[in-house]
Amino acid sequence: MKIIRVEFLHTDISFQLCLRRIKDTWIMKNFYSLSTGAAVALTVLFLLAACERVDYNETGREPVMSSIISLPSVAQMISSLPLEEAQLAEVHDAVSASSGNGYDEEYTMGSILSSPGAGVGDDLKTRSADRYGKPLRDLIAEYYRTHPFTKASSGPLGAESILDSLSSSDLQIYWPWSGNWDGKTAPVVTFDPGDESTRNIGYERVTDSDGNVFLKVVLVDEEMARKRPVWVVNRNSDAGYKTIEMLLKENPSWGEGGTVTIGGPTKSAVGNRSLVISDLKAFRNYDPWFAGGSEFFVKIGSVEDFKASTEEEMLKYSPSVTDFMVVVRRSQIGQTIPFKVVLVSDWTSQLESCALMISEDDGGTRTTWNCSATVKVQSKSYGFDISIPFNSRDDIVWRGRLARSFLEAYSDNPARFGDIELTFSIVDK
Repeated sequence: MKIIRVEFLHTDISFQLCLRRIKDTWIMKNFYSLSTGAAVALTVLFLLAACERVDYNETGREPVMSSIISLPSVAQMISSLPLEEAQLAEVHDAVSASSGNGYDEEYTMGSILSSPGAGVGDDLKTRSADRYGKPLRDLIAEYYRTHPFTKASSGPLGAESILDSLSSSDLQIYWPWSGNWDGKTAPVVTFDPGDESTRNIGYERVTDSDGNVFLKVVLVDEEMARKRPVWVVNRNSDAGYKTIEMLLKENPSWGEGGTVTIGGPTKSAVGNRSLVISDLKAFRNYDPWFAGGSEFFVKIGSVEDFKASTEEEMLKYSPSVTDFMVVVRRSQIGQTIPFKVVLVSDWTSQLESCALMISEDDGGTRTTWNCSATVKVQSKSYGFDISIPFNSRDDIVWRGRLARSFLEAYSDNPARFGDIELTFSIVDK
């Protein structure tokens, strides 16, 4: 590929934005030209500005690994591959499997290079390496083994080292609106710019009437991703958490009163009633579309199996936090997502209030929200201190105390908590 053409799909986009994004990409030393009929002066500016700009090691001859496996570089690499229907189907199978397991529409580099077609949460041992004929990993390996920077190296920047680094990284292909795919159209490949941008450059592999293959640089937004396949190279943020779907795979009785705390001990459902959350609806996304959908954590702090009749007995109890994650894909905004999770297995009249926090995961350092729940013993109300963990950069959707009277009065009716709607139910067991 000797020519990269820049095509402006939106006339209001800054020309400098396109230049800046291209300069950030680890790209082969090629010739560049504009396909917009720009003035000669701008063409010269572009030729100068778009020259390769990467970080080099101390020898000054090879790029450092961080440049080679950066988001822009990997996006350019993937767009350069001669993708056929088998590889497109592989990626679609993987992102569909991830969605089926309760995660976003994502295909991690670890799975690409070890288990073709495996989604996040899949049992990798069940995957056949040859089910796609020539899987995507083979094309990626060929790319690095024949690239001028890597084909002659067997050291830290050799092809095998790069593949190992990719496999152990958190990079992935994110395919928003993958359910709209027609089964044949190849993607435009872009990357997460890491800011609040709604548009970015993307690469499309094109063959002209003379059989010449080149990359066309286009500007990508979410509207394009709705209409045609767009792959976004970004970083995985949810694979380390277990979704409701994964918990049900591990324990089919989870969420029905047998287990009430993710990662915690199993508790038997006792008493006559339980507090259950049955669905969730999100009304907006919390991150730019390049970063994917939203991972909402719902956490309830309360006192389980409370039956104290004296103040002395009350001291034997300590509060617990029930939490779970729901991934809301961008195509699910405004849709009700049904499920059933027991929040408090033994809902008694002695439990007067519980604490609720809803957050959208954005990482950061671990911190806590200190709050309280209230119980009644011999007609007196007592507060229990509760520490609910969250991350410092998380978006707090809603937090506060929920009274028993409110939950019982609005049982089975959706209630709005910030930009989230939840349906709580008090159910007989």
